[in-house]
Amino acid sequence: MIYTRGSGILLHITSLPSAYGIGDFGPAAYRFVEALARARQHYWQILPLNPTRARYGNSPYSSPSAFAANPLLISPELLARDGFVDPGDLEPHPDFPEDRVAFEAAAWYRDRLLALAYRRFAESEPESGYETFRAGAGWWLDDYALFVALTDHLHGLPWNRWPEEVRTRQPGTLEEMRERLADRIRKETFLQYLADRQWSALRRHCTEHGVQVIGDIPIYVAYESADVWANSGIFKLDDDLRPTVVAGVPPDMFSSTGQLWGNPVYDWAALRGQGYDWWVRRTARSGELYDLFRIDHFRAFADYYEIPAGDATAERGTWVDGPGTDFFEALARRLPCFAIVAEDLGANTPAVQALLDQFDLPGMKILLFAFGEGIAKSAHIPHNYIPNLICYTGTHDNNTARGWFEEEASEEDRERLYAYIGKEMGADTVHREFVRLGMTSVARACIVPMQDILGLGAAARMNYPSTAEGNWVWRMTPEEFEEAPFEWLRGLTELSGRG
Repeated sequence: MIYTRGSGILLHITSLPSAYGIGDFGPAAYRFVEALARARQHYWQILPLNPTRARYGNSPYSSPSAFAANPLLISPELLARDGFVDPGDLEPHPDFPEDRVAFEAAAWYRDRLLALAYRRFAESEPESGYETFRAGAGWWLDDYALFVALTDHLHGLPWNRWPEEVRTRQPGTLEEMRERLADRIRKETFLQYLADRQWSALRRHCTEHGVQVIGDIPIYVAYESADVWANSGIFKLDDDLRPTVVAGVPPDMFSSTGQLWGNPVYDWAALRGQGYDWWVRRTARSGELYDLFRIDHFRAFADYYEIPAGDATAERGTWVDGPGTDFFEALARRLPCFAIVAEDLGANTPAVQALLDQFDLPGMKILLFAFGEGIAKSAHIPHNYIPNLICYTGTHDNNTARGWFEEEASEEDRERLYAYIGKEMGADTVHREFVRLGMTSVARACIVPMQDILGLGAAARMNYPSTAEGNWVWRMTPEEFEEAPFEWLRGLTELSGRG
């Protein structure tokens, strides 16, 4: 449960200013935390920190690991400060844009820099921090580092096409590959150590400034991941380790064929027999990384939609009961203290609501969804809120407030908005009215995307769901950061009792 009133900003790490092609854990992140504190904000919400892949559109929701961190977020400046590289090694690429993430160029640049850092590390005595990290993270890190090394060794082949002895994890073969690929495994372990070291330091800075980090974990994992390769028994796979069913959602008013996500589906009976150990570990890892965290597509704990593998659309799927109360009771026994935010958007069924109520889990409401037909009874309109939830103007999957007003809202939507607020407004001020609505609501937490603080239009949108290209690239420029209306935000925060 969220007990006190507070507010914060949604801004992923990659969207921070940086001279190196992508936002990272470096100086701009520290300045952003300090700006949050000056504006009396209690929360910084981010997207998943997991590694991303170009062939999956660089989505943080489709990762080769549910536990690892993205090496692209390692700060070059902090590497130089901490002696892993020389300052002269940091010459940034002159073509790095300020307002967009340059994933390919940033990866090329960091590959070179991280290779230099690893070479220096490999030629010196391992520091105690590295050994401590490796020992503590070995339960997920060993399989992940081997997975990355094998993927490189086998020229990027998906793991289900690896030689059978490796694909099926024969112990003797795995031991042989660990010896053969020892240097590549050690390098990946070192990169995870660097990411953990920098993120942990940034987390301490957040704590010192009274800012809590809200993380984000997708409920499903990617098939092409260390998670499925190393834990095939907890997923619905056939004898050849291929999915028998995959995740998605059925047809609705937005899509006549539904959404086919393609992720493997959990075998909850197998997980129950193991005491939900993998999920307990995943929750514990999330507790290490964040103060609280959102679980995307929370509904699947109550019931989930599975589609026959090989289908081209989501039309022939079936609803199946999820683990429900049993899962959360087991989680509470193993982890007495965990802070989950339920992404309960879409159809909030009685089973989902029962889980929220029984375990006092806060849900989410989105102001951009509030002004359609049936506004009086809308779950997203502030007069229907309860205190234990998080109100958002929008999320990473929505348009910005200004973009919605200019491109998506009908004339009737705008008229309902004007009537609710009590005045008309233009595109240049609508974002502030949305922020004010959320901040003055009874919701104990209000989170605003940075784009809505800045009043940016649709060009600043982070993601278009069900599209594979052009997402996750928006970045706040240094000028936008310097000119951001944090003083206005502080005043509204104090006025609404969130300071």
